[in-house]
Amino acid sequence: MQGVCALHDWGVIRAAGPEAASFLHGQLSNDVSRLGMEQARLGGYCTPQGRMLASFVYARPAAEEFWLACSADVLPATLKRLSMFVMRAKAKLTDASRELAVLGLVGPAAAVWLASAAPPRAWDKRDLHGALVIRLPDSGQSSATVDRWLWIGPAEQAATVLGALPALAPDVWQQLEVRSGVVPVVAQTAGQFVPQMLNYELVGGVDFKKGCYPGQEIVARSHYLGKLKRRAFLLAGEAAMAPAQEVFWSDDTSQPSGMVARAAVDGAQHLALAELKIAVTRSGTLHLGQPDGPLLHLLPLPYALPHDAEPA
Repeated sequence: MQGVCALHDWGVIRAAGPEAASFLHGQLSNDVSRLGMEQARLGGYCTPQGRMLASFVYARPAAEEFWLACSADVLPATLKRLSMFVMRAKAKLTDASRELAVLGLVGPAAAVWLASAAPPRAWDKRDLHGALVIRLPDSGQSSATVDRWLWIGPAEQAATVLGALPALAPDVWQQLEVRSGVVPVVAQTAGQFVPQMLNYELVGGVDFKKGCYPGQEIVARSHYLGKLKRRAFLLAGEAAMAPAQEVFWSDDTSQPSGMVARAAVDGAQHLALAELKIAVTRSGTLHLGQPDGPLLHLLPLPYALPHDAEPA
């Protein structure tokens, strides 16, 4: 499994200026001020109630500039909201999606083509001819792992990259994304989840030692006080799934027990990352859409869940 595909469902916000780092640091769930030139971050942008409006993969192409990649369908509203809070900060936010393309690179052929520009560890970043190359978390594929990179760079260079590697079907990229256990926020799920409900602190998306940001108090309280009651789990089934679809539990059909956050197709089966009550993973059966809907079953995530969230 290898190749490259254009990620047309991604967009990019450019933040530039001498105070861009300090402004973003006060807005996102992960550290920005200490972000090095060879690092990238995953982070959430939350409401004051701690619910994620968007998620970003971001890095610096220059000392006073950041590129923040997110789902294209949340970009306009997120950019508008962030811009409201810039005020007098010496930072300018713009939609750079027409200037910057986003590509997904997978497997050995991509590693050979990238050569020394292939970052070795998840969330490492390297520069390549004016583009950024970000190593994404490994995607489990049966017993193996699949190496993946995000390429963000000038739109006019994208054709060269696409022509240099085998074409990868978008459906394949999507199922690798789902199997990675990293859940982006899309328009259908904006405002639904606190970061920990999507396991963000387990995949490098939350820094509990950084300063304040919108929703920080709620996010910190969920971490330090008591046990979380909801987590993201990997599900499989025979029916197609989509973000915002509800999941029901056979032991309590009076209300939904979770929500699909990301979905993909993998051969004959359908996959999803879904936010669920932890308790429903320990007994009974799970169903899509309605109490007697298509049966779903749990698959292992590529990372360990805390003990209190592990299925029985």
